[in-house]
Amino acid sequence: MLEAALVRSALDVFQKAQRMKCVCHKNPDGDAIGSLLGMAALLQEAYPDKVVSSYCIDPSPSTFEFLPGALGIRQDLMPATGDVFVFLDAAEAKLTSYDVTYPQLFDGTYPSIVLDHHPTNPKFGTVNIILPTAASTCEIVVLFADQAGWKISEDIATLLLTGVYTDTGGLLHSNTSPAVYRTVARLLRAGARQQAIVQHVFRTAKLSTLKLWGRVLENISLTPEGGAIAALTEGDFRATGADYSELTGAIDYVNAVPGMRFSLILSERGGVVKGSLRTLRDDIDVAEMASKFSGGGHKRAAGFSVPGKLQPEVRWKVVQEEKSSDRAGGSQASGQ
Repeated sequence: MLEAALVRSALDVFQKAQRMKCVCHKNPDGDAIGSLLGMAALLQEAYPDKVVSSYCIDPSPSTFEFLPGALGIRQDLMPATGDVFVFLDAAEAKLTSYDVTYPQLFDGTYPSIVLDHHPTNPKFGTVNIILPTAASTCEIVVLFADQAGWKISEDIATLLLTGVYTDTGGLLHSNTSPAVYRTVARLLRAGARQQAIVQHVFRTAKLSTLKLWGRVLENISLTPEGGAIAALTEGDFRATGADYSELTGAIDYVNAVPGMRFSLILSERGGVVKGSLRTLRDDIDVAEMASKFSGGGHKRAAGFSVPGKLQPEVRWKVVQEEKSSDRAGGSQASGQ
């Protein structure tokens, strides 16, 4: 359950709005796309006389183009009097990339609602509905819709189930709680097209994606600190013909290396190096690790971005080979 007072406050803001503009974070994943389009569709049905639109600084990745409304996501965000902004799955203002062009969106000039599940969210909205125990923002949207008495159609259920599935790795990640299963059951009862999600998100991969992931897996290195690390340069993206968004999901394979404390993928993106961190251990907090680079996220999944580029570094170590006679009893070898 969400705090009832917050739900009432958000509904009051919606009621007074002329236009409602939903916004998610840049480089959107399944939870961002699902919550963005799902919330926009819910608002449009609840307030048919108002204009509702969806925005993201980046278009939807091709993986999610099967979702209703994915091709209608806009980038030309222009604030106007009467607007209410709804921020979905954005852990902080800068992750929308609209904070530079339109800082007034985040200083209280416009009423805004934030729905998010990241524990590091600084609550930059007028009304902040933050639920860190939720596995996905889509899970929060479902709770909000049910408490508001809004109907969840088949299309909306499909949108929201996509976010739940992607942020739990198809219900395989450790954040798959009993509440997640209840949410999944709720959405399936509403008519969510589960097999369409499974087919498009988990069983379909472009050739460029497979080639990119191949490069990730090929250059995994293990560190003395117990990390499994892979790095991709701009050249890797060009050589494989892959878009940045196609890297999503590769981190789960790096994280599968037995005995590792954490996994990290570094990737160059137009003068910025993006880091994605994961761990399967309870005694490791990758959000804390990411915070050292002004990043954030969850205890087991986090990320950061820093200006710069990747530079390979090769280290060699000379060791003396042990001869069979040495193993038998005497040390005869000498280094030269």
